[in-house]
Amino acid sequence: MATPLAFGTPRCLWAAGAMLGEGLCWSVREQALWWVDILGCRLHRWRADGEQRSWTLPDTISAVAERASAPGLLVTLRRGFAFFDPADGILQRGVEPEPERTANRFNDGKCDAQGRFWGGTMDIDCEAPTGALYRVDGAGRCVRAFDAGYPVTNGPAWSKDGRTMFVNDTARRNVFAFPFDPRDGSLGEPRLLLRFPKGDGFPDGMTTDAQGRLWIAHWDGGCVSCHDADSGAEITRIALPTSNITNVAFGGPALTTLFVTSACTGLTEAQLAAQPLAGALFAIDTDVAGCAAHLYAG
Repeated sequence: MATPLAFGTPRCLWAAGAMLGEGLCWSVREQALWWVDILGCRLHRWRADGEQRSWTLPDTISAVAERASAPGLLVTLRRGFAFFDPADGILQRGVEPEPERTANRFNDGKCDAQGRFWGGTMDIDCEAPTGALYRVDGAGRCVRAFDAGYPVTNGPAWSKDGRTMFVNDTARRNVFAFPFDPRDGSLGEPRLLLRFPKGDGFPDGMTTDAQGRLWIAHWDGGCVSCHDADSGAEITRIALPTSNITNVAFGGPALTTLFVTSACTGLTEAQLAAQPLAGALFAIDTDVAGCAAHLYAG
């Protein structure tokens, strides 16, 4: 029998009251955590010494990756990609790949091991099947890698060997596994890895650890669950003190801290009163090592 995973009690690092916390990215070079409040148009940085700093952007911001070839960040705004340098506050907008889908916005995203950034879109009302997945290489070339037909696209994350990419069809409670070619970033036909049962929330942001296990945030489920990446079988889950859990990422000096974002949007007044930490950033000490976030090659 496998040894059970060990973890501590979730602790609140930043009671930010984020409308829609998301976009977790641990910076190894800065030893700091980037995260965002999508609907609040805010970029946040948390350091282990307790420093908290925020930037307000002129648009929604949903995902963050550090750049390898220049200072600053690649971010996704409502309609497309941009470069943002927190040092000087300069925002440089880039490609907007779906001008015809005016009711969409960008959602989750991150880089693969080759430094390509993957960002997904969603219907703002979470109903129309208009979400797609885009890939941007280090030269800034953007392609529509998968016309998902998902109302809400979340993820991605990759398997330990880099040959499977996981993407969530959040509104329909589905987690898919795609064959992935690391050389050119092409995708094969997806298979359904798991489906969240009704009453267990919706699969939101996710990450994989160094052993290849898949960790998924439960929107309207109040927890993070860990799954076998081949079978989808649940290994463990960690309860959080608020309902709308949005994203997860490993970080810290040894990459053994699981950071978790949450949201206060979508909660009633009664729920907000009962969940004072809705919208907070949490940390959970674990005996699990994560993987360092990949840098964007541009």
